[in-house]
Amino acid sequence: MRDNLPRRVLKRLALAAFEVDLAFDKRWRREKPLFELGGSCQRCARCCEAPAISVFWPFRRFRSLRALFLAWQRHVNGFHLVREDKLLQAFVFRCEHFDRKTRLCDSYDTRPGMCRDYPRRLMYQPNPEMLDGCGYRPVAFGASGMMSALRKHNLSEEQLAKLKKGLFLE
Repeated sequence: MRDNLPRRVLKRLALAAFEVDLAFDKRWRREKPLFELGGSCQRCARCCEAPAISVFWPFRRFRSLRALFLAWQRHVNGFHLVREDKLLQAFVFRCEHFDRKTRLCDSYDTRPGMCRDYPRRLMYQPNPEMLDGCGYRPVAFGASGMMSALRKHNLSEEQLAKLKKGLFLE
């Protein structure tokens, strides 16, 4: 179901607010990303199969805030609640714009900011996990210097591979 004109306008306004918030967050955020984003999108569409949104506790706790948040996601973004992941403190959705057969978004130009920003937000986590098939990967800052230092030691290929993976050096 493609977006109609009112929904496209509303999504553009929401995207503008998202971009302002993102710019403010980048400028004033005290914490910096722990990793650089390496690789590129391989169009696996795994991130589109079941988008999850981490939600601040009042939106999970208070019925009226929860209803407002879920109504916005359903009516504006086309996200339908599938389940709540208590461990991740997130809502998991099914997107009405994602075609499971073609693995494409029918409203790609007006996709929400969270879809545009994936997986950059994961770079702030100490152990970011990408979805299977995702071409993106976290890369530690200074990875090439660390690899040079590791190569100076007498490590087996197996040990080096384990360190590269565990320290996000590739």
